[in-house]
Amino acid sequence: MTYLEAAAQFYSEVAQTPQVGLCCVQSSSLQLPGLHIPSQMQEMNYGCGTTVHAAELANQPTVLYVGVGGGLEALQFAYFSRRQSAVIAVDPVAAMREAATRNLEIAAKENSWFNTSFVEIREGDAFNLPVDDASIDVVAQNCLFNIFEPEDLTRALKEAYRVLKPGGRLQMSDPIATSPIPFHLQQDERLRAMCLSGALTYEEYTQRIINAGFGQVEIRARRPYRLLDSQTYNLEDNLLLESLDSVSFKVPIPEDGACIFTGKTAIYAGAEEIFDDSAGHILQRGVPAAVCDKTAAKLGDFKPKEIIITDSTWYYDGGGCC
Repeated sequence: MTYLEAAAQFYSEVAQTPQVGLCCVQSSSLQLPGLHIPSQMQEMNYGCGTTVHAAELANQPTVLYVGVGGGLEALQFAYFSRRQSAVIAVDPVAAMREAATRNLEIAAKENSWFNTSFVEIREGDAFNLPVDDASIDVVAQNCLFNIFEPEDLTRALKEAYRVLKPGGRLQMSDPIATSPIPFHLQQDERLRAMCLSGALTYEEYTQRIINAGFGQVEIRARRPYRLLDSQTYNLEDNLLLESLDSVSFKVPIPEDGACIFTGKTAIYAGAEEIFDDSAGHILQRGVPAAVCDKTAAKLGDFKPKEIIITDSTWYYDGGGCC
């Protein structure tokens, strides 16, 4: 049995017998006016954060959700796109597709605005998405891609890139590791399926997104997720896993490298009212300006005594410059 087959078997089991808190952060799901989440969906909240960011969901986008789970985030996406097949949910596990279908039927009874036709559930997997090239506005996945071994992760990211329209967004939430996960844990197929042993470091994870072609990455949240303690997991030291929510854009990669926004700002503290670096960055004295990490490094090196660069907040929701 391959690790992917082991993961499929595992999620077939938890689709039929939900395990509350299996691999998710213990927090309530996104609350929206008029949205009621059925308890069955909440019990199957097998994610580590959220991929539903309201600012990205204007104009009723077509959403492809990879790994339907209990249907919770498919329902949340449908809240913003209330039309037939606006959300296409793909999953290779028959039991999970069946559970999501049942849960969405319950949701239709509990939400007067929702029609089950808004969400179309299809058989498929992250490596062969059953949609055309450049046909999707938003691809989303929650706590799935971290299960993949590195080369399979690259395949999944490139497949997401294929189906996105130019300018489209890949919205993800995955565990990342604060230090490399030891080989003996990586080889544990059940721990990998439980989102505990397949995580890459932040640097490895974001670089693979960029390598797939995405020119801009925005970090929406980064927070503690789980602790792999040294005694239970046979480690030299405790190892902290974090949950990372990100939005990656299908835009060209600039000549000087991709733009990653992590919440850094640049603040001009010089004598003039305005600082202009003649490269598109204008700073008003004393006013923080959101910048990508690449620009932050350049500005900080250019005038280190006059330009203050703040630390990453690991929260960014737009408005900055590269």
